[in-house]
Amino acid sequence: MFTGRKEQLNDLAALLRKKTPSLVTCRGRRRIGKSTLIREFAKKADRFIIIEGLPPRPGLSNHDQLQAFSRQLARQTDLPEVELANWPQAFQLLSSAIHNEWTVILLDEISWLGGLDPDFPGHLKMAWDSVFKQHPKLVLVLCGSVSAWITKNILNNTGFVGRDSWDVLLDELPPCDCNRFWGKAGDRTSAYEKLAVLSVTGGVPKYLEELDPALSADENIRRLCFQREGFLFREFDQIFNDVFGKRAEGYKAVLECLAHGSRTVSEISTALGKERSGHLSEHLEDLVQGGFLSRDRVFDPRTIRPTRTEKYRLRDNYARFYLRYVAPRRDAIEKGLLRGITLDQLPEWDTVLGLQFENLVVNNVTALSGLLGLAQKPLLAAAPYSQRATARKKGCQIDLLIRTKHSLYVVEIKLRKSIPVSVVDEVREKVLRLPSDRRLSIRTALVYEGTLDPAIAAEGYFDFLIPFDQLLKRYG
Repeated sequence: MFTGRKEQLNDLAALLRKKTPSLVTCRGRRRIGKSTLIREFAKKADRFIIIEGLPPRPGLSNHDQLQAFSRQLARQTDLPEVELANWPQAFQLLSSAIHNEWTVILLDEISWLGGLDPDFPGHLKMAWDSVFKQHPKLVLVLCGSVSAWITKNILNNTGFVGRDSWDVLLDELPPCDCNRFWGKAGDRTSAYEKLAVLSVTGGVPKYLEELDPALSADENIRRLCFQREGFLFREFDQIFNDVFGKRAEGYKAVLECLAHGSRTVSEISTALGKERSGHLSEHLEDLVQGGFLSRDRVFDPRTIRPTRTEKYRLRDNYARFYLRYVAPRRDAIEKGLLRGITLDQLPEWDTVLGLQFENLVVNNVTALSGLLGLAQKPLLAAAPYSQRATARKKGCQIDLLIRTKHSLYVVEIKLRKSIPVSVVDEVREKVLRLPSDRRLSIRTALVYEGTLDPAIAAEGYFDFLIPFDQLLKRYG
């Protein structure tokens, strides 16, 4: 199914109103729906051609990629399959298939397609200048899961400066769009069950497509994650091997280091037993661009200037859940020992789900800002906030701190069966520990799932009480 992505579709549709061809890049983590988005956009064109790179395997050669290119092109056009010697010849052949009609061409998994030829970006640049630009009704899309490859070889390549018309960086779907994957069962499914599923899958469309709306959240998660046949049990190794190939273990080690909480580069380096180096920085940057990590800069609430503290957070809920809760039980799952369990029987289940919920909300600041009355106001900064204790000030941790021009929004995120009135004193203490500025108003919000103690509302301390089901409905 296709849902959401209205803004991206509108942006792409605008390219069909131009009088010149467009070169587009589309980036994002594997399974996020990049190819699906381009297919949906291509319905507005007269013709669509897709060429996909072969996934990595031992012995794969550039010649194999060229021949796969020729086969795919022959299947979709009236051109014969031919032996291709190089990429300039391949691009010339592709150009000959374009006629005077709106045509969308998708070169999918571009890093696989051209990664075995170091001169591929140069050949593509010359082909764009010499042949593709001669087709005014062409939209050529370069799509891939290795966002860092596209950034390095296309977006930051001096040869392509001024040539790319649009860059799509595809993120997870917001909760309101995820809500639609429950279909007709959505109205009969509780917000808690949806939260439990999204805490594991995040807003990744492919994972939500595996959902069986007729089953409970407990049964869906157990089926997908805690059975050896389950899609999400097998998925982690596959996506990392596909995206990072021989370097996959190094990237996995970084994620494992962050599965239990955010860390600075120095803390990551110490945990991995490696010196801070360009190699580690490259891994972190690739994971940020790939959508797995978030680089959260702790900012001064008064000046908005970033402090020296920069933390990396494992933002991808699926990877967090897998590494923290599935991987340690891998042997038991493979032996079929967890088939009959209910999830709340597992140790620390409620704690883990609470941390996943917190991450889910932080990842959806845009949707949350609408519920805070900030939809039309610029957010100057938004991130989890941590303040170290010193001789002059006390330490504090704030789940999410949002700064606008005149206000600070202190957001507490809670998932509990019963939420006690003590949460008021917890947040009040955090606010007192923040650096003060009389020019700034401080507003408080509690985003929650569970039953609130009636005294919380009676206290009147929170400016916003936001149950999770409001996030599901906000833009639906």
